[in-house]
Amino acid sequence: MGDPRRSGAPVTPLLVACALGIEQVALRSGRGVPGPVRVLRTGMGPRAAEAAVGRLLGPGGVPDAAVIASGFCAGLAPGMHPGDLVVAEETRDADGTTPCTGTGVLVAALARAVPGRTVHTGPLTGSDHVVRGSERAALRAGGAIAVDMESAATLRTALCHGPRPVAAVRVVVDAPEHELVRIGTVRGGISAFRVLRSVLPAFYEWHRSLLLPRR
Repeated sequence: MGDPRRSGAPVTPLLVACALGIEQVALRSGRGVPGPVRVLRTGMGPRAAEAAVGRLLGPGGVPDAAVIASGFCAGLAPGMHPGDLVVAEETRDADGTTPCTGTGVLVAALARAVPGRTVHTGPLTGSDHVVRGSERAALRAGGAIAVDMESAATLRTALCHGPRPVAAVRVVVDAPEHELVRIGTVRGGISAFRVLRSVLPAFYEWHRSLLLPRR
């Protein structure tokens, strides 16, 4: 991989946290990037995300890492399709709101990394269970554009371990007109998987563009 200090890559690592094995496979099998990037599988749900991220950012881990929560999500806005990207302006859950860093940088980098894919920006809300039907409509009415189970917990936990850039980028795997229970789920899942394989260079560009706080 070479010495990141010679290549201009950030010395401080980037941690990309995802919940599922298939998400980890997609992120790891995409195009490689220079620099220290670690893809962490946390397991499903906010408590699992809190525990896994907390361990890795603690003593003996990578305490200064910038953090991106990634993987799949459910789109809430009409017109969303499997394979669309969601870049969170903030994450929300019952424990509060976490502003994200460098949203504009990520949107531009993703447009270059995954040309032709729609990128949505707005609040990403968290849940401790899979939401459907009327519950999705209620979350949308509150302003959220997408929902997943780990992003809010991941970013909140990261900031509890010290100041750092944090972001959340998700790929829509189902949406109001394309719910998982309908025919076409497999096709939508394949589309989302292919997009997720392509995002890592954009994450690295975001990471490289930011000055990490010195503590």
